Amino acid sequence: MLLRGRTESDELLKMRLLSTRMKLSQEEKFYYFNLEKGYEGEVEFDRKAKSLQEERYFINDLLLKINHSYFQIDSTLISQDVIRLLDVKNFEGDFCLENDRFYAVKTGREYKNPIDQLNKCTSQFRQLLRDLKLNFLVEASVIFINPEFTLYNAQMDHPIILPNQVNRFLKSINTTSSKLNERHEELAKQLLSLHQTKNPFSQVPNYQYEELVKKIYCKYCNSFSVSLQNHIFVCDKCRGLETTEDAILRNVKEFQLLFPERRITTTTIYEWCNVDLTKRTFCRVLKKNFTAIGKTSDCYYI
Repeated sequence: MLLRGRTESDELLKMRLLSTRMKLSQEEKFYYFNLEKGYEGEVEFDRKAKSLQEERYFINDLLLKINHSYFQIDSTLISQDVIRLLDVKNFEGDFCLENDRFYAVKTGREYKNPIDQLNKCTSQFRQLLRDLKLNFLVEASVIFINPEFTLYNAQMDHPIILPNQVNRFLKSINTTSSKLNERHEELAKQLLSLHQTKNPFSQVPNYQYEELVKKIYCKYCNSFSVSLQNHIFVCDKCRGLETTEDAILRNVKEFQLLFPERRITTTTIYEWCNVDLTKRTFCRVLKKNFTAIGKTSDCYYI
């Protein structure tokens, strides 16, 4: 039973928007690429994990805190006899694990050792269980989901599931019956209640309203080369279509995510979209889809 689904984080959504509206540095592009890649891998694992049967609780994207320290768990699987902490990685290419170093063979670029990360996370989770006075067996694994991934120097005792082992790993779980009781339900409720909504690991770059490109762009290919034809935005690059109202509402959501402290007004969204439409059109769409607060020039929408 899925208790907490997986959605794109605010961090990923912001990076996706900023990559279109401002120039990112090479490191910022690399960080954004890894966020997208990581999310794709987690979604692929979720697809495979749908094959799991029997009574089990599945909780995705938990961010927990203990002793002023935060830790993340990609997937938490609560079964009758064991809690599995699963860290999903979507690396692609040849990698090596050597003397606690984890690096790409081709480029030599070093990454955080996923086993060290997993061990720290597992230790913190066990501490959390002790603080909650809950006693469960905990097992943890790093799951490399990408079929184009190869790892050299992996040891037999490493808690690693390689791409060609993922299906067998899930099948082995399925072969073990699982019946849940009040203890498992209580644990699941505790974990969900302890989930932290503000991510301290976020590395979204600093950005200012003035430095962002203000214009409607294609929702399919992110091109700013769009033209208005009979109340429909048409992308000159991919020929994607989007109604005027949908495009305005999409940009309102984008503005709210990037600037939550700013009020939504007709003038603000008119300037943000920067397209050949009258303010009256923006006012009509906002009035239709939001609640107006105030009158005339002081009016804003929630």
